Amino acid sequence: MKYGLDDRPGALPLLLYGAQWWVVTLPCVLIMGLIVARLHIGDAAGQIFYMQKLFALTGVMTVVQALFGHRLPLVVGPASTLLVGIMAAAAVTGPAADFATSSVAGPAADPAGPAAPCAGLNSIYSAIAIGGAVLALVSASGLLARLRVFFTSRIVAVILVLIAFTLTPTILKLIFADPSFAGLSANPAEKAGAAHLLFALGLVFVLVLCNAALPGFWKSLTVILGLAGGSVVYSLLFDAVGAAPLASPGSDAGAELSGHFPIFITAFEPHAGMVVSFLFCFLALAINELGSIESIGRMLGAGDMQGRIRRGSALQGAGNVAAGSLGLIGTVDFSMSAGLIAATGCASRFTLVPAGLGIIICAFVPGAVEFLSRIPAPVMGALMLYLMASQLAGGLGMLVAERGVSDFGSGLIVGLPLMIGLVISFAPQGAFDALPDVLHPIAANGFVMGALAVILLEHV
Repeated sequence: MKYGLDDRPGALPLLLYGAQWWVVTLPCVLIMGLIVARLHIGDAAGQIFYMQKLFALTGVMTVVQALFGHRLPLVVGPASTLLVGIMAAAAVTGPAADFATSSVAGPAADPAGPAAPCAGLNSIYSAIAIGGAVLALVSASGLLARLRVFFTSRIVAVILVLIAFTLTPTILKLIFADPSFAGLSANPAEKAGAAHLLFALGLVFVLVLCNAALPGFWKSLTVILGLAGGSVVYSLLFDAVGAAPLASPGSDAGAELSGHFPIFITAFEPHAGMVVSFLFCFLALAINELGSIESIGRMLGAGDMQGRIRRGSALQGAGNVAAGSLGLIGTVDFSMSAGLIAATGCASRFTLVPAGLGIIICAFVPGAVEFLSRIPAPVMGALMLYLMASQLAGGLGMLVAERGVSDFGSGLIVGLPLMIGLVISFAPQGAFDALPDVLHPIAANGFVMGALAVILLEHV
């Protein structure tokens, strides 16, 4: 290693290594953030502001974790497990609801009509804030480390695979540019379903080849190269973009930004079913956080791992409290950092500081956010497909390494929860409307029901 965990590189190396971390972090923020922004916010200015807030939170969490939390070189970004929860909740609350106009299901909810199955966006983000608070308290008390024995390798592997499986409907909507996602433009390319699918599959295979062929540091740039190259090729093939043009900083929409999407959620509205649903998502987030900290810590031979886990997870919980309060998808640490460390020979945690500051700077440059946000929906769908395939590979690899499936019974413990998650994820809209209000967000969430099933089958 050129630089160890606590080494401080000179000014120029610090900036150069920081720029590498910035480039690696960027696609994580863009892909997950844009999916949620386009789902929940119908106006362009609101989408820009959402991304600005997400950039700011991600940058702050990157700096704080590197200096005071786990103090490891780990990439921070939006959590895919929370994306699962948000997408499942959106099926209940309705897409493109507006904080500034209503807290009930969707913008078309009729106050005089029947009651919505549950509250809207305020309840989703209130649940994220509550989940973050629970994670922070459990981590700070040291209880999280003690609960690790409860999460067997089979449960962890199934949860990893469930995240990939239950995001499949979202990936399909992105690939086919489903106009039910707010912000997707109505253009002729949306009707080119087969062409979109072929384009997405082609881009995924190119990414796989790049990951196999590119050496060292370049391998860690596979996703961002796919973002840039895929967007260019898509615009050339279809002569359109999959997302509606976002407002420019000087536009009228930008001038009325605060009226479209506030800085904080307009009300704290906890909903019992939504909270329970997101607590299961935070269970997966905690497993992800533990795995990321432990993998990098062991790789670098870092000491005081219990303290790093306690501080890092507690801070991540606090960050999710902030995310929920700001109406944002929460963050988590990614273990993808290992490849970049091995490629560059730099494990200094201090190189994450300029990267985090660079991400924060992006938040204050709306023009840059607007430019970065012009990613066609099918390109995002293809990249999500690639990322979830990588996560699926990780889960299957864990099952093989830990001998998670050795006979029919153990295979059923893995297979049945996955099938439950898939069936619920693709269930017809309205299939769960007859359920009581408190159960609706739980039963309609394929990830939650699959996680419940594997825990019951494994331990009960």
